[in-house]
Amino acid sequence: MAELQGAEKQKYVADLFSRISGRYDLMNDLMTLGMHRRWKRRTAALAARGLSGPAIDVSSGTGDLALALARRPEVDRTVGLDLLQSMVSRAAAKAKAQGLSGSVTMMTGDALSLPFASGSFACATAGFSLRNMPDVGAALAEMVRVVQPGGRVAILELSPMPKGLRSTMFRPLFHGLVPFIGRLVAGERAAYSYLPKSVDHFLDADRLAELLSVSGLDEVGYRRLGFGTVALHWGVKRG
Repeated sequence: MAELQGAEKQKYVADLFSRISGRYDLMNDLMTLGMHRRWKRRTAALAARGLSGPAIDVSSGTGDLALALARRPEVDRTVGLDLLQSMVSRAAAKAKAQGLSGSVTMMTGDALSLPFASGSFACATAGFSLRNMPDVGAALAEMVRVVQPGGRVAILELSPMPKGLRSTMFRPLFHGLVPFIGRLVAGERAAYSYLPKSVDHFLDADRLAELLSVSGLDEVGYRRLGFGTVALHWGVKRG
């Protein structure tokens, strides 16, 4: 199912994440040994660095990256947007529990048609969600559109590892262990079989960097995290 495109992929992914929303945070902690939280803080810091104004986190899930943005001193207001009401509700509850309701707005919305005027935000982020988009190019174009000229877009995403000994050792572990944990913890082996397959079908880090440039960003770069399994990409909107 990871090879699906367009509306068919959007429906499949929406159904999948609706089923696992209750165990989403726990599974993220287990699969990354909690490192995803540090990566999201790092993404928020990079996105906001040297800027001032509002921020948006696209396909925000349960809101960790949106909340990390809200804690940045450069950011005065944050929007976390997700297609699924179940995720938005959990994110809003998390914001309230952390005392951030006044500075974060969690809302439903489609990443391919963001309900904001062009240039509304100083920066935009997406964390572990871009590979699930029915149209990656269109999603990036929307993120770039709503960012001000000189603003920054930052993408945190699982990334196909370069071929070599490390990937040869890691790939069987990823494809076997993640579905096993998914079945054991979330009761959803099929959902977590999709995860490693979605990485296999996603752009490698160099191709994603090229797509960021084509989408209207300059100063594009990326850094690998998590022993090469994750890539943090960034770029600045052309003036």
